[in-house]
Amino acid sequence: MNEEEYIRKDRMRFTKNSLASTLAIVSIVFDVLYFLNIYSSDINNNVGNFYYQIRIGASIILNLLFMLAAFLSSEGIKNYKSEYGYVMIILGIIQVVRIFILPMQAHAAEVTVGGVTSKVMGNAQFITVIIYLALSAIAMFAGAYIGIKRSKELEAHMASLKKAAA
Repeated sequence: MNEEEYIRKDRMRFTKNSLASTLAIVSIVFDVLYFLNIYSSDINNNVGNFYYQIRIGASIILNLLFMLAAFLSSEGIKNYKSEYGYVMIILGIIQVVRIFILPMQAHAAEVTVGGVTSKVMGNAQFITVIIYLALSAIAMFAGAYIGIKRSKELEAHMASLKKAAA
């Protein structure tokens, strides 16, 4: 290992893993955009009572749990705790799976209000929410990869320092 590489790794002991943490926060931002887009659609579009069912309540709870877990992971990965990187991978997978639940159901559903049949979620909104969830998942996966990689590098560096001191 050259001197620059050694200094970079040693510096990690005194700095935070801000990139991985920031990516987790970015994932939360995209989730919030998804959340706002879905839950404001009943206000903007007359879609009957499609959104007033148990699945929307479950979706709201899932959103809140996702944001709490993502923020906790952001704080943990910032301190080079690799286990939070694995939590971030699970959160990213959850975001991908969510694409196939509420957005797909709303896009496929039709409602009749006042004798007029229309889709609950049009193509433009469907594409928008899919992009938000996909970007949220990508940010979470990228943050997890960077966080785990840097955590392992720091662990190996700390082990080499202990070995050298012994």
